[in-house]
Amino acid sequence: MAKRILITGGAGFLGSHLSDRLIEAGHEVLCVDNFYSGRRENIAHLMQHPRFELFRHDVSFPLYVEVDAIYNLACPASPIHYQRDPVQTTKTNVLGAINMLGLAKRLKVPIMQASTSEVYGDPTVHPQPEEYWGNVNPIGIRSCYDEGKRAAETLFFDYRRQHDLPIKVVRIFNTYGPRMDPDDGRVVSNFIVQALKGEPITIYGDGSQTRSFCYVDDLIRGFMTLMETPHDVTGPLNIGNPNEFTITQLAELVVAKTGSSSKIHYLPLPSDDPQQRQPDISQAKAVLNWTPTVELDEGLDATIAYFRSTLASAAH
Repeated sequence: MAKRILITGGAGFLGSHLSDRLIEAGHEVLCVDNFYSGRRENIAHLMQHPRFELFRHDVSFPLYVEVDAIYNLACPASPIHYQRDPVQTTKTNVLGAINMLGLAKRLKVPIMQASTSEVYGDPTVHPQPEEYWGNVNPIGIRSCYDEGKRAAETLFFDYRRQHDLPIKVVRIFNTYGPRMDPDDGRVVSNFIVQALKGEPITIYGDGSQTRSFCYVDDLIRGFMTLMETPHDVTGPLNIGNPNEFTITQLAELVVAKTGSSSKIHYLPLPSDDPQQRQPDISQAKAVLNWTPTVELDEGLDATIAYFRSTLASAAH
């Protein structure tokens, strides 16, 4: 059955891909974004679609609309963006959650929270299962995001216990793909842009720290599958690709795939940067029958092709 679905942060990297999939599935999409880190070009191809509507709004203020389901994705997700205005980042996470949960409660509709692997901080448990409570610095430069997302999860589960609200919580692990912001400072986009421009590939630390990279299509499939589960399936669920790579391995792969002459350049590691990141996805497998299908080799090809064409059009 076709639904009217609200996506906060709908013009962002993930929100725009979710908009595409929901419209393909026959739904109406109300995309809400204040364009702090979302970009109009991500949704330009949808602007004339009869089932797509854009509303400029900041979720730290209440929103009064009528919808059948809510995906709460609003929040800058890259350290460069979320550290630029850390107070606003916390407001977006906490007030945004309160406002969207209030809307879901009034409308009696399901709501999904896009949480993050950052709730695990610099983990002492590896890989990270959902039961792990994390190792987070509450007063560091990343805390506005890490603790903001943790507080949002608290609010979701309190609304569930207090108001029996149908909630879903996804913990997203490093996701990449077309429409990433070239300037967002994330490792995949950084390396690809640097390689295509022939600039030095900058690695922070010695490059031995690990990440697990999930292609955007796999993640969005996880979102939509979770949203269709029964009321008693709440998460939090890890959604990510458990294949683990060192940052140096990623850099070498990008250089090889782009045919770049770029050399690797090592810089000091920023504070609170996690050493390891790998999801335990046994719950997603059991509950959603979900596993990632796009491996890094294939996903990087599509992402490099996107950045190649973006940089070429920017040069004209």
